[in-house]
Amino acid sequence: MPRLPAVPLMVHDPYFSVWMPDDSLTNTDTAHWCGSELPVHILFSVDGITYRLLGKGEAPYLAFTGMELTPLSTRYRFETACVRLTLSFTSPLLPDDLDRASTPISLIRAEACSLDGMAHEVALTLDASDRFCWRGDEKPEIGAYPMPYPELGMMSISQLSQKLLCHSGDGVTIDWGYLYLGAPGGKLAYDGERLRCEVHGTAGDTNAVFKLLMGYDDVASILYYGNPRKAWYARNGKDFASAMLETLARFDDLLAACSAWDERLLNEAQKIGGDDYALIVSASWRHVWAAHKLFADENGQMCFISKENNSNGCAGTVDVSYPSTPLFLKFCPELVSAMCRPVLRFARMPVWTYDFAPHDVGRYPIVNGQVYGCDGTLSVGRRPLHQPPFYLMPAQPPRYNLRGQMPVEESANMIIMLYAASYFGADGDLAKQNRETLEKWVRYLVEYGEDPGEQLCTDDFAGHLAHNVNLAAKAMVGVMCYGRMLESWGEDGSFYLNRAREMADSWLKRCCVGEGTPLTFDGRGWSMKYNLAWDRALNLGLFDRDFYLSEARSYIKHMNDFGLPLDNRKTYTKSDWELWTAAMSPDEEVRGAIISRVARYLRETPDRVAFSDWYDTVTGKHEQFIARSVQGGLYMPFICSWED
Repeated sequence: MPRLPAVPLMVHDPYFSVWMPDDSLTNTDTAHWCGSELPVHILFSVDGITYRLLGKGEAPYLAFTGMELTPLSTRYRFETACVRLTLSFTSPLLPDDLDRASTPISLIRAEACSLDGMAHEVALTLDASDRFCWRGDEKPEIGAYPMPYPELGMMSISQLSQKLLCHSGDGVTIDWGYLYLGAPGGKLAYDGERLRCEVHGTAGDTNAVFKLLMGYDDVASILYYGNPRKAWYARNGKDFASAMLETLARFDDLLAACSAWDERLLNEAQKIGGDDYALIVSASWRHVWAAHKLFADENGQMCFISKENNSNGCAGTVDVSYPSTPLFLKFCPELVSAMCRPVLRFARMPVWTYDFAPHDVGRYPIVNGQVYGCDGTLSVGRRPLHQPPFYLMPAQPPRYNLRGQMPVEESANMIIMLYAASYFGADGDLAKQNRETLEKWVRYLVEYGEDPGEQLCTDDFAGHLAHNVNLAAKAMVGVMCYGRMLESWGEDGSFYLNRAREMADSWLKRCCVGEGTPLTFDGRGWSMKYNLAWDRALNLGLFDRDFYLSEARSYIKHMNDFGLPLDNRKTYTKSDWELWTAAMSPDEEVRGAIISRVARYLRETPDRVAFSDWYDTVTGKHEQFIARSVQGGLYMPFICSWED
């Protein structure tokens, strides 16, 4: 069994996110992805003798015999001399059932089997700290609300005084809403600190099976340009108690659907990259989905907002959405359009006076307009708890520090995402409805993208860079995508198609002067050209196979024990970009070398954090960035193949 950085248990959205920091189940409490303890304790008793399964406590641990991690489930196995227990946590994040995927309820199943043929009285107790419902140093008053339905014992707890959507920030937990526990025949109680559920059964001729539900009702999920919005599943008025009852009624069917999805996903991953890639997929699926919130705007249109976890907490960051798209393009392309919708809306507002795309639309969960690079008159402190309503502000004076923007980056990102969404099957109307905005952005790319001036790109932690070869590659891909977009509307896209080819020819002449392409057009260094993965994924025809073979093979000598560095300046890397680079390589040796090193990082990193996308390729230690949506980029090999 591989040791993993941290194990997802109940992982659904940026706030309801419960991880086990150590998969060896030592004396450790469960935690939120940001590190704040959210203790969940599970006890198991056999014939009156009590053992610990999860969390700190005085009872001895039940002998732990193994763990299985799949994209949607985490399963633990335990044994006593007379009973074997399997305990599973499942988050039904199914891309073909978005009502279910947006319902933050975890399925917990325990099955006890007699090993000696005798009947044994068994019981399972799960308790969850009321810290799920509040943050800070001073505990508020907490209320408990029993809901004894005939088919489901259920109870919720919450602060007595609710302040919905009362703060925003990066490494923070929720401060409003209701924690729910439920189980058929469950005995539920709140003791002033913990919400507890206890179930009993007999393991003998038949196994004892316990079904528990744990969920979190945030009541209001996103403040969207002045309108509090509920999660997608509740858009037509469904309440959380009804969602709990529905989940119980579908419990076995949901587990079967999740098992089938796991099998499908892992079979495909095995074909692409064997056990190593199957591990990467298993470690990232829930992680990626849980960095988002899906909801309907006031017109019923789907919006999919990411939180820029462990960076600055921005909402709907374009260059965070961009790397995440391969997962969603493959399995639910409409969600990529839903990522773009809030950005397009803000870009049409008077306050955004620029000819390039915004960076973000707020700080999660407050969508008031871009906060990144705003001038000092618009906020108090670097990370305010709340932001002013930028969306109500007039066009003048200029509101944003231009040096803090990513003009080529974000403009190309938006055009590529919108075209890719329609290419993989999403409705293309959103792009067509925003044609005037997209025209501004593509003209910006034509004018400034061929040889970008000193500016930030998505890898902003590396600082400003002029003449960025990889950024210029993104610009030409964006221009080509816009030409293809026009053609898909039955219009003439030849100007942009020809301009993209001219940019590609110029790019090739200026940077192919030796083995591999450089970091900058003045010939310095080297870097991964991950943005060119779209050339294959979207069949753009910018460069031929021989170019990609040469480029991919040039990376081999730069690889370290835990991966391929981002470029020559540092030994750190980004796992999403590594898999994009692997996907664009026609050379199986290069693809396998990159995938195996990312998997090795997962197995051997000394850090116990949710799968980091920014880590050092020499030490295997994470730099920063945990639990981020960008790990959707690990799925680029699903949509980018050289087989045909």
